Amino acid sequence: MSPNSRRARLTAESAPHTSLRGLVHRSDVARIVLGWGAFAAVLVAHPLLAAPAPAVVLVVGLVAIVAVILVCAFGVVKQAEALAHRLGDPYGSLVLTLSIVLIEVVLISAVMLGPGEHQTIARDSVMAVAMIIMNLVIGLALLLGGLRHRTLQHNRTGTSAYLAMLVLLVTLAFGLPALIGVDGSYTVAQEIPIVVLTVGVYAFFLVRQMGAQAADFAEVGAAEGGTNPAGTPGETAAERNSTSILATLRTHRLEVLVRLALLVVTVLPIVLLSHDMAALLDDGLGRLGAPPALAGVLIAAVVFLPESITAARAALGGEAQRVNNLCHGALVSTVGLTIPAVLIIGMLTGQTVVLAESPANLLMLGVTLLLSVTTFSAKRVTATHGAVHLVLFAAYLIVLFS
Repeated sequence: MSPNSRRARLTAESAPHTSLRGLVHRSDVARIVLGWGAFAAVLVAHPLLAAPAPAVVLVVGLVAIVAVILVCAFGVVKQAEALAHRLGDPYGSLVLTLSIVLIEVVLISAVMLGPGEHQTIARDSVMAVAMIIMNLVIGLALLLGGLRHRTLQHNRTGTSAYLAMLVLLVTLAFGLPALIGVDGSYTVAQEIPIVVLTVGVYAFFLVRQMGAQAADFAEVGAAEGGTNPAGTPGETAAERNSTSILATLRTHRLEVLVRLALLVVTVLPIVLLSHDMAALLDDGLGRLGAPPALAGVLIAAVVFLPESITAARAALGGEAQRVNNLCHGALVSTVGLTIPAVLIIGMLTGQTVVLAESPANLLMLGVTLLLSVTTFSAKRVTATHGAVHLVLFAAYLIVLFS
C-alpha cells in the first residue's frame, strides 16, 4: 500500500461518522431482529418448553438458543471493539463490561423479586462468574496470546489495583458471612455497613479509573512516555486523558451514542435468552444426574460470552492490559454491584440472602486470587501462566461434580 493510500485510509477511519446509514449495517439490524425474535418465540413457546419437556424438544430448544446467542455475541463484539478503538482504554472496555454486568444485576434482582425462594442465587452466580473469568477466560486468553506473541506485557499498576479490589470484595462477600454471620447470612446490622463499604470503595475505584489513574489501565506502550505532543507543557497525565476523551466524544458523539445503543440492544437478548435457558438446562442436567450448580456455570459462561470473545481477540492482538480491563474489570463490577443490590433487596423484602461459600469453594477462590497475584506480579505473562489458570478451572469443575 502506497503512503498516500495508507494516509487516506487512516484519515477515513478517524473521521467522524455523520449518518446513521454509515454506522448501522444490515447485519446489525439482522442480529437485533434475530435476538429479540428468538426471545419472543421462547415466551410464546414457554408452555411447550416447560419441564418436563420431551427430550427432542429440550435438545432442539437448547441448540436453537445457543445458536442465536452466538450470532448476537459476535455483533456485541463488533460494537465493543469499535468503541474500544474509538475511545481507547479503559473507557472502551468499561462500556462493554458495565453494559453486561448491569443487565446481569437487573436480572438477578428480578429473580429475587419474583416468586419462590432464591437465597443463594447471588452467591452461586458470582462464584461461577469469578471462576470462569479469573481462570477459564484469562487462562485461554494468556495461552492464545502467549503462543502467538511469546510474552505479553501488561500495566502492573492497573492490574494490581484490580486484584486489590477483588481481594477485598471477595472477602466481604463470601468470607465474612461464614465467620460472623448467622447461617451464612449477614444480619441487618451487618448488611448496612457492608453495603456502604462495598459501594463506596467501588465508586472511588471507578472515579479514579476514569480520571486521575486512567493511564494506569492503558496498554504499556500507550501509558509510557512523557508530554503529549498535543498537550500543554506541564500538563498531568490525568488532564491529558480527560482532554482526550472529551475531545473524542465531541468529535464522534453520534458514532459513540449509536454504537453504545447497538451494543446494549444486542447484548440484552443474550442475557434474557441465557436465563430462559436455565429451565431447560436444569431439566437436562437433572436427567443426566449432573450437579445443579453446573447450570449456573453454563449460564454465566453464556452471559459473558461476548466479553470472553473480545478478551481472546485482544490477547491475540497482543493487548494484555485490555484483557485485564475486560476480565478483572468485569469481576470487580460484578461483585461491587451485585452484592449491594441483593443485600438491599433482601432488607426491603425480608428475604434471607445466603452469601457464605462452602469450604471447598472458599479454597478455590483463595487459590484463584493467589494465583492471579502471582501471575500478574510478573512484568510479562506467558502461555504457561494461561495453562496453569486453565488447569485450576478444571480443578474447580472436579469440585463442582464432587
